[in-house]
Amino acid sequence: MLIIAEIGTSHEGSKEKAFRMIDAAAEAGADAIKFQWVYADEILHPLTGFVDLPTGRIPLYERFRQLECAPSFYKELLDYVHKKGCKFCCSPFGLKSLSELLELESDFIKIASPELNHYKMLESLRDYRAKQKASGKSPVPVIVSSGVSKLCDIEKAFEILGTDGVSLLHCVTSYPAPEGDYRLGSMEALGKVFGVEYGVSDHSLDPMLVPSLCTSLGGTVIEKHFTLSKKTSGLDDPVALEPEQFALMVHAVNQTEAVIKRYGREKGLETIMNQFSESFPRMQLEKMLFDCKKDLAPSESANYGRTNRSLHFMRDMKKGEKLGEGDIAILRTEKVLTTGISPEFYDMMIGAVLSTDVKNGEGVQFEHFIK
Repeated sequence: MLIIAEIGTSHEGSKEKAFRMIDAAAEAGADAIKFQWVYADEILHPLTGFVDLPTGRIPLYERFRQLECAPSFYKELLDYVHKKGCKFCCSPFGLKSLSELLELESDFIKIASPELNHYKMLESLRDYRAKQKASGKSPVPVIVSSGVSKLCDIEKAFEILGTDGVSLLHCVTSYPAPEGDYRLGSMEALGKVFGVEYGVSDHSLDPMLVPSLCTSLGGTVIEKHFTLSKKTSGLDDPVALEPEQFALMVHAVNQTEAVIKRYGREKGLETIMNQFSESFPRMQLEKMLFDCKKDLAPSESANYGRTNRSLHFMRDMKKGEKLGEGDIAILRTEKVLTTGISPEFYDMMIGAVLSTDVKNGEGVQFEHFIK
């Protein structure tokens, strides 16, 4: 079992805070500690909208700008994580952050759910791993999250990345995510279909339920957000586990493994369900365990297309202008902008001539080029 403490950007650029979080995560039982390599330009358009923080309402783009750190910062984190006996894991969000992360030689590369359709980044990662293999090295392991995605999105990602050394995490892209939205049966089914190890990236608030059920179905990777306090100002702190909760989760996972080993799958599952049926409806537990259909969860369905990537214009443009590479970008839509077409059409759009005026930030549509 690989248990990942997702610190993300909750360190807020402070090395001292990051070290304290690493200390606490390692003590709580994390096997790997994960961060996010943020450059705002790789994630959002400057006009994407606002976010409400305890300090006030600010543009979401500016909030991500505040979280940008130099490569040397992540190198210090990697060294300290290794010093604590844990693995270093990190999520890139574009070609620049991926390139810098690969230079760092991270133990794992994590593709976050919104980047599952960032095909340019996936292709770059595929090419890097192919070069590693050709030189006799083991390709860097990759962990892919599947929140706010459909089956076709997962299939496309695996077509690019392949399955060798790639793990798949079931995820619900909602903060927090209702426990009942986790269809862990689909996690197991997809793992077997693609022939990969599987697990869960859990955004629910309960520290034990989803990780325990995941473990009972043979999951080998569990990721949970981690914070020193839910009251601090990190973007994901409200849904993260504090150290005592994280340690409780680790204990529950270990206990579940022991139950399944002792009783076998069928009796072990029944035992696990009986343990949780005091707090959760039996019907909910059965659906979480045995519903094998991969579909958007109710709590994340409205985010589809907005949280994951699409093409956006990067400036006001006039009818008759030809698109250059700097004129469009592969971004999350998020708050107020219109969603664009899939990133798979990026290369096709370069050199295309506009048949109408377009606005900065607007989602790219085929209609913008049809006379």
